[in-house]
Amino acid sequence: MRIVLFISVCLFCFNAQAAGPAVPAMLDRSVWPEHLTTPVLFDVASRAEILAFAHALLASESQDETGLKARLGLKKINMVSLNLIRQRLWARLLENYQFAQQSCEQDASFCVLVEDMEMLRERAENFQVADDSFYAAWAAPSRAFHERYLNELLRMAALFPLVSSEIERYNSDELTGDELNDRAFLLTFDSGPTVVGGTTDWLTEYLRQQKLNAAFFVLGKNMQMRLEKSAVPEVQGLYKQQCVGLQGWEYRSHSQWLDWQSSVQRSAVLLQQVLPDNYLPLFRPPYGHRRADSAEYFRAQGLKVSLWNIDSQDWNRNISAQQASERVLTLMLLWRRGVIVFHDIHNKVETALPWLIANTAQSGLQWQDCHDYP
Repeated sequence: MRIVLFISVCLFCFNAQAAGPAVPAMLDRSVWPEHLTTPVLFDVASRAEILAFAHALLASESQDETGLKARLGLKKINMVSLNLIRQRLWARLLENYQFAQQSCEQDASFCVLVEDMEMLRERAENFQVADDSFYAAWAAPSRAFHERYLNELLRMAALFPLVSSEIERYNSDELTGDELNDRAFLLTFDSGPTVVGGTTDWLTEYLRQQKLNAAFFVLGKNMQMRLEKSAVPEVQGLYKQQCVGLQGWEYRSHSQWLDWQSSVQRSAVLLQQVLPDNYLPLFRPPYGHRRADSAEYFRAQGLKVSLWNIDSQDWNRNISAQQASERVLTLMLLWRRGVIVFHDIHNKVETALPWLIANTAQSGLQWQDCHDYP
């Protein structure tokens, strides 16, 4: 019976993932008429994205369970989980809007009085952009983006905790990016390192040139392969000034893999031996998958689970480098702080990251020093 149950859960998880949206939410930022050249203009754009997402979130609450199943393409959904995560999203939106409205005296665009949750929900219900507005070209594309992005979140919420993901924590030791201050963002890169001369080499050098650092979550197997071609000092030079956490030995789900503990331990030992000055005691679960009962194990290993709240989707073949960077910027405006995920095994980051940094350079945000996280 245990074997049958295990296989059933695995098949459900696989089908749930395979049936996911092939095309992620994307927004062409050129429809927004202003560049984010000041902190005030960052707030204007942030208020707009918050109200647009809140409008979509409120509208979704009118659907019953049958309607949500059809909307999300799922046969079964966890309504308790979905509703709890909705509440958390509302709380975050309220907090974010209150941060964003602090600059309303300098620019009143998208400024409406929001003092509590009831007022936010009312503003969300009435939110619309006039046809003759300066921001009219943004309205319809933004509406489409937030409906699609909300579907991404609701789908993960509807499957949690049977299918674990970054949508929710299992315990207070898990990190999501909510720990950061307003306007603070941590850059992270998954699944490296690449072969010698690959994207990892370009990326770490680029970050040093920009006087920035990031957290690289590496696969033990990839690191071992890199060490077969490079001496230890060369690998240490590769990650100079950067931080390195682990993603396990292989990129596979750590929720059902019987050897998941060995995957974590082998990777941690290797990284501490090779990169003791760069090592962060953080584990980034592939796909966001980890066991609900794993907290005690990670505490015993001196590790914390590092999740994320801003996914570039750069791994997705249906999204270009430019679209990945624009998606990230839109989500930065919406969530106002958090952990951004790119992958240094994909070369899209060579286009996406410079664009993102250039288009936020004057916006008043802070790139979180990886050495101070958490």
